[in-house]
Amino acid sequence: MAKGLVLILSGASSVGKSDIRDALLADEEMNLIFSISETTRPRKEGEVDGKDYYFVDHKDFAASVKNKELLEYTEFNGYYYGTPKAPVEFLTSKGKNVLIEVEAQGVGPIKLNLPDAVAFFVMPESFEELEKQVYERYGDDEASVQRRLNKARMDMEIAPLFRNQVSNADTAKAVEQIKKVFLEELAKVNQE
Repeated sequence: MAKGLVLILSGASSVGKSDIRDALLADEEMNLIFSISETTRPRKEGEVDGKDYYFVDHKDFAASVKNKELLEYTEFNGYYYGTPKAPVEFLTSKGKNVLIEVEAQGVGPIKLNLPDAVAFFVMPESFEELEKQVYERYGDDEASVQRRLNKARMDMEIAPLFRNQVSNADTAKAVEQIKKVFLEELAKVNQE
């Protein structure tokens, strides 16, 4: 049976990763399953446990870290987020490809655990365009806007470390570029 491969999608806050993610998941040729993250943040209205996130308390999250059950984890706005290891390993062993959407600093720990994983950093069309998108989404909370913009600047400083960078000036083109590279890498892994 062919082995599955992990696609890591990262980029600055509000750069449009979710649009790219949704398009990649909808593409049957990619054979992707979305990796659901674990978080300590409260559930928002309409979110479903086990679909949007695995919602856990701080004690359970700390146990996941201690027991090395997470591929990576991070803190943002006082809440913790992490990628559970077992589901990813199970799915790839069954020939499924897994998409992990993660903060830029989480890519290194994932690559240490899964060296074949293919990581992509999504760049904004420009920082001005990104700033506009952040204000559109979070404009009613100036402190949140500034935190997100500061984080975006830091994330973009990490971007040169990624072999695969893709601009989200045109989502369809970004998706095609990611798909091309990922399918080439998948073919290489399954030839070995």
